[in-house]
Amino acid sequence: MDDLFPPVVHESTKTGRRFARLRAVPFRIVLPNLVTLLALVSGLTAIRMALEARWEWAVGAVVVAALLDAVDGRVARWVKGTSKFGAELDSLADFVNFGVVPGLLLYIWMLSEIRSLGWLAVIAFAIAMALRLARFNVMVDKPKPDWHANFFTGMPAPAGAITVLLPLYLNDFITIPHNRAVAVVLSIYVLFIAFMAVSTIPTFSGKKMGTRVPRERIIPLSVLFVLFVAVLATYPFPVLALLAIVYLAFIPVGWNWYRQHEKRDRAAAAQVPTGDAAPEGTAPVSPAESA
Repeated sequence: MDDLFPPVVHESTKTGRRFARLRAVPFRIVLPNLVTLLALVSGLTAIRMALEARWEWAVGAVVVAALLDAVDGRVARWVKGTSKFGAELDSLADFVNFGVVPGLLLYIWMLSEIRSLGWLAVIAFAIAMALRLARFNVMVDKPKPDWHANFFTGMPAPAGAITVLLPLYLNDFITIPHNRAVAVVLSIYVLFIAFMAVSTIPTFSGKKMGTRVPRERIIPLSVLFVLFVAVLATYPFPVLALLAIVYLAFIPVGWNWYRQHEKRDRAAAAQVPTGDAAPEGTAPVSPAESA
């Protein structure tokens, strides 16, 4: 934590001894890290809820962790409290919340029926999320066209965590038998989500949606948001199941949009006269992503 709390060394005029005193840190630097730690606490609490077979609470804790993960980075930018320490803490919390916790929930719920095979699926999912987060950390500073901000490379970690729990949501209104055959199918689904996390398939992010809202739409959108939260709190599993299914179905659409942008970039580059520099932001590079 030396980069966050650098010591200030003073020379004693009487004894010649040196001592270190920690510099006061503004609360705006600490606040985003507190949000990240709250997300970590929520994710770990999901494991306890699963061990107690309180599945709605377990899934709710994962959802809260995902919401807090979406907030902490924005809070850091709003209060100008970004730091290298906060970025590393966020990455570690994301691995626990979205790489470890969902797999453990599914193992406790169903994958334990096939023992070692189910555990291998959990390990594969965790490794995929770790690789994805590591890839994001090394790609975050690479230059890219502005339109790349609308896409992720593969499935982002929070979306993967919410989507991989789809069978658990469906069990709320469709009784899923607990046997080895169903557990094998579930393990294949877990491996599919793991593959999507580490793949280079572009998925639509929507990060720029809602950054600026027209004044006349503020009240209607606020009402819709409150209604959505109320419905989610009242019928959590049906709403989450619908969101996961829509998200999976939308992946080919996002891929198609990405390819259309690439085609426009290639067409624009082909029109540049030989010897002239290509317009800035037209070189195809890996799309931006979120952990």
